Amino acid sequence: MSTVTKPIGGAKNGKTRTITKGNFYPGEDVRKQLVRSKIHKPTRLRSSITPGTVLIVLSGRFRGKRVVFLKQLSSGLLLVTGPYKVNGVPLRRVSQAYVIATSTKIDLTAAKIPQINDEFFKADKDSKKKLNAAQRVALFSEKKEVQKIKNVISESRISAQKSVDEAIVKAINKTPLLSSYLSTSFSLSKGQLPHELKF
Repeated sequence: MSTVTKPIGGAKNGKTRTITKGNFYPGEDVRKQLVRSKIHKPTRLRSSITPGTVLIVLSGRFRGKRVVFLKQLSSGLLLVTGPYKVNGVPLRRVSQAYVIATSTKIDLTAAKIPQINDEFFKADKDSKKKLNAAQRVALFSEKKEVQKIKNVISESRISAQKSVDEAIVKAINKTPLLSSYLSTSFSLSKGQLPHELKF
């Protein structure tokens, strides 16, 4: 609050008057960004999840699949793989809220896994293809003769997947029946209660 002295006309009005200026309020509410003092803390990893632990994916495209946990990324997500040669699950990021940790573990001490971070999973801008004029016209026509645009997988991702698969498959082959265990999907049959199962 600030004050302003203004001259006042008239002989008996005191010649000046002090006016208090109020704060300006806009006609409509203006949204203000709140200052957040909360510091982002890295996601704590569950004690049951360690490198080499076999996890069961509960949601997404590969729900029900058994995957091998490799490491936790800086974003807090889990880096997992099938491996791709065994059950078709490629290198993926999964939240630990959507996995079940099993008691089965694979020894990955001898396996050489390449350095993979969150930047590895970002899509290239050049890889995002757009429909040309002819395809856009055909999209709304009755014939709808539009060729489907296939996602092109980068060579770096293919080479990383091959090196990871090669390292993990060697460790899997040391344990009998482990390969067939990973290739089978998890499901509940009639009468099975998930809270009574020992994974």
